[in-house]
Amino acid sequence: MNKSVKEKFKQALPALSKDLGVENILALPRLDKIVISTGVGKIKDKKRLELIADRLGKITGQKPAPRGAKKSIASFKSRQGDVVGYAVTLRGTRMWSFLDKLLNVAIPRIRDFRGFDPKSLDERGSLTLGLRDHTIFPETADEELKDVFGLALTITIKASSREAGLAWFRAIGFPFKKMVG
Repeated sequence: MNKSVKEKFKQALPALSKDLGVENILALPRLDKIVISTGVGKIKDKKRLELIADRLGKITGQKPAPRGAKKSIASFKSRQGDVVGYAVTLRGTRMWSFLDKLLNVAIPRIRDFRGFDPKSLDERGSLTLGLRDHTIFPETADEELKDVFGLALTITIKASSREAGLAWFRAIGFPFKKMVG
């Protein structure tokens, strides 16, 4: 059976400490939170909004919070407070189990996957990814393919630099593209 991501991280701590030149293990990069969000676009139908919220809840194991429009925009026919998306913030055990599911189940199900771009990391080492469809997660049934929506994942870590964040992601086995040159 595969090791969980948390176990891989604990085993990689000495090597990560050596690579980054940090003696104190508490000064190493660590996972802070994972934010999963989706936009609903121009959907006004209550049943479709509930369906999207329900699927996001099944995927994350937590009820998503609706995100309202900050201001009214007439050309988009949106009013202030209208639901324009849903977001879930995971921490603790749910965060680690979601990361485990993402790496071991969901990412291998992405069609024509070549790895994520290391340039997706920001200056603090956090990674933001866009997934085109939610059906790569095992909680979504095959008969639900009529309403496919995309997800935005932000994996926030506490790191001192972009290089430290990249080293942390590589230590847990995150699949990045091989950079040539």
